[in-house]
Amino acid sequence: MSEILVLVDHVDGSVRKTTAELLTLARRLGEPSAVFFGSQIDAARDALKHYGAERVYVLDSADLSDYLVAPKAEALAQLVEAQQPAAVLIPSNAEGKEIAGRLSIKTGSGLITDAVDVQPRDGGVTTTQSVFAGDYTVTASVTKGTPIVTVKPNAVTPEPAEGSAAERTVDVDVSDAAKTARIVERRPREATGRPELNEAAIVVAGGRGTSGDFATVEAFADALGAAVGASRAAVDAGWYPHAYQVGQTGKTVSPQLYVAAGISGAIQHRAGMQTSRTIVAINKDAESPIFELVDFGVVGDLHSVLKSATEQALARKR
Repeated sequence: MSEILVLVDHVDGSVRKTTAELLTLARRLGEPSAVFFGSQIDAARDALKHYGAERVYVLDSADLSDYLVAPKAEALAQLVEAQQPAAVLIPSNAEGKEIAGRLSIKTGSGLITDAVDVQPRDGGVTTTQSVFAGDYTVTASVTKGTPIVTVKPNAVTPEPAEGSAAERTVDVDVSDAAKTARIVERRPREATGRPELNEAAIVVAGGRGTSGDFATVEAFADALGAAVGASRAAVDAGWYPHAYQVGQTGKTVSPQLYVAAGISGAIQHRAGMQTSRTIVAINKDAESPIFELVDFGVVGDLHSVLKSATEQALARKR
């Protein structure tokens, strides 16, 4: 069976949900092998085994951790050359896309980004993408080299399947040319207790209609165990940090449920959330463009609607 490499997305060995999704997709295509950068493999081993990784390539070196992504791309290219996998699956986040782009150049391979589905086809892989702000769905296949695919979070429901997770330590040889941008300081972002925005199954986002008051948005998100997002208008006004912006110039999300509160539905915002499975909008303007997109719409004051919805959600938990 053909080997499929999956780049592990983790924080200090805590494996993110995106990796479980990629391993699930990899099992459709062949035999999943995880590629783990870092020294915290002990914390990740059980999760990788639980989701079907047959092998785990461990790449641990100061050359990989002390610099930006160029050394990782170089090391991954060496692994691809040695193993000749049938495909490489990478999380579609900022670091993953940069690694994928560099890997594509180094291996002379085709690259597909932001896939929402990956399927086997004629001995290779075919992908599905949502493009032009979600107005079109495209299927594509790589025609040269090893298919390199970055996959959006929530593209598939993770399915457990025990693998052997046989570990192999891989020695890396990083060139001086890849070590030109050193990391001089790391500061962890303050924890909110909510899931990561681009991984969350539910996102509650606020816009201009909040008038800067995100309290009801956050309360409803917490009642649902959801992440909080914001429109560009809310971010530009200084009401919410840029790290939580959803849209073309922010983060692209594709949750099972997206709740847009006080968001007009400009094309820039729609580009970042249009592939959500179910979309609910709350807006006092019945003519707001967001209502053209949604599955369910509520015309009304977002604060009173969210307050009532929060009470109902908490009551159902009791």
